[in-house]
Order: sequence, then C-alpha cells, then structure tokens
Amino acid sequence: MLLYFADWLSQYFGAFRVFQYLTFRAILGVLTALVISLLVGPVMIRRLSRYKIGQSIRDDGPQSHFSKAGTPTMGGALILVAISISTLLWADLSNRYVWVVLAVTLAFGVIGFVDDYKKLVLRNSKGLCAKHKYLWQSVFGFAAALALYTTASLPAETQLIVPFFKSVAWNMGWLYVVLAYFVIVGTSNAVNLTDGLDGLAIMPTVMVGGALGIFAYASGNVHFAEYLAIPHLPLTGELVVFCGSLVGAGLGFLWFNAYPAQVFMGDVGALALGAALGVLAVMVRQEIVLMIMGGVFVMETVSVMLQVLSFKLTGKRIFRMAPIHHHFELKGWPEPRVIVRFWIITVILVLCGLATLKLR
Repeated sequence: MLLYFADWLSQYFGAFRVFQYLTFRAILGVLTALVISLLVGPVMIRRLSRYKIGQSIRDDGPQSHFSKAGTPTMGGALILVAISISTLLWADLSNRYVWVVLAVTLAFGVIGFVDDYKKLVLRNSKGLCAKHKYLWQSVFGFAAALALYTTASLPAETQLIVPFFKSVAWNMGWLYVVLAYFVIVGTSNAVNLTDGLDGLAIMPTVMVGGALGIFAYASGNVHFAEYLAIPHLPLTGELVVFCGSLVGAGLGFLWFNAYPAQVFMGDVGALALGAALGVLAVMVRQEIVLMIMGGVFVMETVSVMLQVLSFKLTGKRIFRMAPIHHHFELKGWPEPRVIVRFWIITVILVLCGLATLKLR
C-alpha cells in the first residue's frame, strides 16, 4: 500500500523514487516484520500465558522436554501477522504472485490454528484429526496449484527446471498441478515435523526463505536471468518483498524461540511457513533446489516414514525415536548441540542450492 503512496509522492519529491527499487523494499520488509515481531512478541507471550495456552509433552519423549510443559504455544500467529502486514505495506499488490503466496500462507495457518486451538484450548488431545487436516491441506494446495497453472502466461512458468543444466527443462502440462500440490503440502508437513526443538525449524526456514528470495530476484530481472541462464519470470521479482518479510518475522520470532524457548510456534506457524516455502519454490521454478536447501526438512520427514515402515513390516524401529532430532537427543546429545548442528547443515545445503545459479 505504501508503494502507491510513494509513487504519488515521487511526482513532487524525486527522493521517493527509491521505493521503486525491489532491494530497498525488501530491506524495509525485513525491518518492518522484525520490528513488529519484537514489539508484539512480549504482549502475545503474556496473553498466551494468561490463558494457559501451553505446550503438552509426550510421555515417551526425551526427559529433558518435561520442563517445557506449559510453555506458551501458537506463537506462529505472530509470524503470520508480521509477514502479512509487512508484505501488504511494501509489495506491489497488483502482482498476482504476491496474493497467491499470502493466501496459501494464511490458509495453511488457519488449518494449524484450528488444530492448535482444539488441542490447547479445547483440551482435545487429538486436535484436528489427521484425515481432516490432510483434506484441507489438499484443498488449499490443489487450489493454489490450479490457480498458478491456469493463470500462467509464459511456458517457463510451468516447466520443470533441472539444476546444473542450462537447457534442461520439461514442459509438464497438467503434471505441473500434481507436482505443485505435492511440493506445497509436502513442505508444509515437513516443516511441521521439524518443529520439535527450540529454534530448530524457524532458522532453516529463514535461511531457505532468504535463498528463495535470491532466486526470485534473479528470475525476475531479465539481465540476471540471461546471465545466469535461468528462465526469466517477470512476476517473481516482487516475491523478494515477501521473502524479506518472512526473514524478518522469522528472526523476530527466534528472539523468543531460541533455547530455552519462551514460546513455540505451534502448527499455526509450522504448517503456514512450510506451505509458504513450497509455493515460493513452485513460483520461482526451483522445486528440486528446494529439496536440496531444505535437506533438514527432508531428513526429518524421511526418518518418520522409515520408522513407521520398519515398525509395520518388522516390528522393529530404526531410530530410538522419530523425527530424527529426537533420536540424537536420546543418544545423549544436548538439545542446543542438535539445534546448532542442524543449522550448520542447513547453511551448507543452502549454499549448495545457491551454487546451482552459477554452475550450469
């Protein structure tokens, strides 16, 4: 919204033309979301504590987690508020990609909110049943995929881009909808599975979101796209503002979520942020790179799948507990060590993903 106001003011004061630069508005997005998170965070934590909306701990989990019982949860709502306000203030609202990513993020946030509300407020231990949760994830994920497919105006918008190769691109047709659906829903659940330790999920989300912002900026700029031999997608440039807002909101939340956490994000944050990363990767045509950069999310998800499959087939467990971060805890790793080492892995994987921009 402020972009339009700045454009009007630029007719009279040339200095306001600086707001036309994506990089400047992305920086403003980071700072705005960060300030909102830092200012609203303490108020939200006090409210959640007052209403006793606290975390419940599994009896079969690591004993070190028992002290976390009652820690305020549903703090992910703070992230969504900061992202939404910052994006609406600084992004070009005539860009349909901006509205799609916002809609997907908030829609999955609503699913997570209902699940958290049932578990923490209504004291229903099951929360939103798995079938209903997956149903609504499928509805919103498929709707987003279909909307992106039907409104695509360039062939590159629906091609599968293979990293490390200059000219390998597959025209998927309707299979684009299937791929986009699985990326959005799969990433949403992967981030949710990762959100089990203080700061474990939010920092990789910030790093991957920031890296996707770089892809969005490069794809949206015709000169960078030509130089890097990647498809030029004019609409993706504006997603840098959303990615900046995600980074700012995530860092602001980490201020309160760092070990020992004062607040947890809950499903309202984890499902929404995962879906946001998924739809961003789909729009910038970097689904494969997302799997590389989000390797921690993939590892967590695969560990759960292998654990369930092994137990059903053999009656034995591969890991002491799944997701895999609990396995390392039960092996004796202190929680901060698990968290920081997973962060380091993410840094390396994000750098590998960014390297695909040049290694073609």
